[in-house]
Amino acid sequence: MDKICGKVISDTISFAEFKDYDGQIVNIKGYIHRIREMTGFAFVIVRTSRDTIQCVYAPEFSSYRWDDRLCEEACVKITGKVVSSQDAKGNQRFELQIHDIEILSLPAEGLPIVINKKQLDNIQLSTVLDLRPISMRNPKERAIFKVQEGIARGFRECLMQNGFTEIRSPKINFAGAEGGTNIFKLDYFGKQVYLAQSPQLYKQALVGVYQKVFEVAPVFRAEHHDTSRHLNEYTSMDFEMGFINSFEDIMNTEVMVLKYIMNLLKTEYKEELDILHIDVPEITEVPTIKFMDAKELLMKKFKYQPQDMKDFDPAEEELLGKYAKKELNSDFLFVTHYPSKKRPFYTMDDPADPDYTLSFDLLFRGLEITSGGQRIHDYNEQVAKMVKCGMDPEQFETYLMLHKYGAPPHGGLGIGLERLTMHLLGAKNVRETTMFPRDINRVTP
Repeated sequence: MDKICGKVISDTISFAEFKDYDGQIVNIKGYIHRIREMTGFAFVIVRTSRDTIQCVYAPEFSSYRWDDRLCEEACVKITGKVVSSQDAKGNQRFELQIHDIEILSLPAEGLPIVINKKQLDNIQLSTVLDLRPISMRNPKERAIFKVQEGIARGFRECLMQNGFTEIRSPKINFAGAEGGTNIFKLDYFGKQVYLAQSPQLYKQALVGVYQKVFEVAPVFRAEHHDTSRHLNEYTSMDFEMGFINSFEDIMNTEVMVLKYIMNLLKTEYKEELDILHIDVPEITEVPTIKFMDAKELLMKKFKYQPQDMKDFDPAEEELLGKYAKKELNSDFLFVTHYPSKKRPFYTMDDPADPDYTLSFDLLFRGLEITSGGQRIHDYNEQVAKMVKCGMDPEQFETYLMLHKYGAPPHGGLGIGLERLTMHLLGAKNVRETTMFPRDINRVTP
């Protein structure tokens, strides 16, 4: 009887390993990305999970003879000799002299779009999204989501190195965490329940267990918008931490995480950064400004008359981003002490001025990417604020267990992964940095 031991033995190598196999015969597997036939020989560009590898076919290299079935997007295993050379700048380059090509599968028909250029040219975003399983094979499209991987990975690694526990909160909930009407309702075996707007209620509960927790998971907002910066399902990177001294502890933790993420991208995702021409920000310290001071700044410095004195519109955020960059030499700006009426029921009011909260948003190059703040931890204070907000505390009995049976001073935040990726790349639409977007018009593919 055969047995599976769990040891994976690969018969191929990656392009990164070519330097260790110079002059040797190796195997690679991937898609034929492009074929360029020349007089007496051909270049075969093979696309692997992260690289495009130049392979050269010529009859003198081996007894292998060209198979006319070979075409773009054929899956192949290529055996060949690793050959190195130097480019005009003296950098070492590698290619593979083809000794054999084994066809693993062939496409049933030709591609509906051209993907083997550096980027998808003159193709509408709607078409790119309709053909997402194919369009993502383009090197630039693929690189976007490797960078996104690096952002989420950096978030996770940094927090785990600093004593945070990763959690998994349910996405079918008894009530909305953020309140309001932007919540998806579900018929759950005859009972009305809701898709999670955030993991807020659960990460607060688990602060009472692990003290510091985080989650990277989808959240859902039933908002009837169709803008370039909103989705109805997106990935939220959340953390919550207990026994804080002030909400500045949360802000300091976020700056620590962002520094880690940016350094990880520069060291381990350089290839993707180069493909996408990403300007990774240098982070030392992040300046802060209070909400009302920011409003006053907008009116005095920029002669901008706000329409809403309880929140910022996109134009205001953009102006604040320009101010932070020009005057403070920072790509980031914390805006603190948002009005109590615009923050969720669990946000702690400022004892010095209860009309405002111990909360913040983080703007990155003029776009809000984070909302966070200190939470109410006293049971009576939380119940009183629920009543003030028109809520029935009895419907939140399980949530209030944390407060009733002892909660530490705590707080946290949420970062929109797709939105952060979008602004880091300088993309115009958040759908460009979402693998399979879900908005008011799209639920496929």
